[in-house]
Amino acid sequence: MGRAFEYRKARKLKRWGNMSRTFTKIGKEITMAVKAGGPDPDSNSRLRVLIQNAKAANMPKENVERAIKKATSKDEANYKEVVYEGYAPYGIAIVVETATDNTTRTVANVRSYFNKAGGSLGTTGSLDFLFEHKCVFKIKEKEGVSLDDLELELIDFGVDEMDADEGEVIIYGPFEEFNNIQKYLEENGYEITSAEFERIPNDTKEVTPEQREHIEKLIERFEDDEDVQNVFHNMKEEDGEE
Repeated sequence: MGRAFEYRKARKLKRWGNMSRTFTKIGKEITMAVKAGGPDPDSNSRLRVLIQNAKAANMPKENVERAIKKATSKDEANYKEVVYEGYAPYGIAIVVETATDNTTRTVANVRSYFNKAGGSLGTTGSLDFLFEHKCVFKIKEKEGVSLDDLELELIDFGVDEMDADEGEVIIYGPFEEFNNIQKYLEENGYEITSAEFERIPNDTKEVTPEQREHIEKLIERFEDDEDVQNVFHNMKEEDGEE
């Protein structure tokens, strides 16, 4: 299996355990998608895949409907997506994706978490070279279509890694090709079960158990912040987690 698949698998095991945190994250994404493209999933492609993500996470249908309804309210906050980059102790790079209605509060919190852990907040774009920004689709396997055949079909969209996992196919493509890949899959009858964005480290760094504990506490602080949507890092996973 490929590097991206192994990284993502280890990360998912840790992050998707907290159900309520996951529902909050998807709910915010739905709100932003509705405000940007309207409440009708038939005409809003981003909303369509977010509804599938909600199903994959076992998010109750009423939660999804509530998030869509809230987004159409004039009183609902407008969330802004902001990415923060910095270094944890021991040279570990961290990228924090947020959705916030108050950037002053969010940047102050993010800087505080870095500083208290002995790390530092960097400038936007300073860590781009350390990560590949990918879109990740999960689709149901289609009878009569092999992985090789599908990869050939998607090669024009920059898809460079695919894996099969328990009856589903995981597709990794460039971040900027998300809409084109989604359109192709839908038009050709593939059932999309989820679609997300990931930042895959180009290389990972070894740490000692003590260093790992220190860094994981910092990551937990970020993930406990309700403005934070995703946290990516280049710390090597523990043996047995990949």
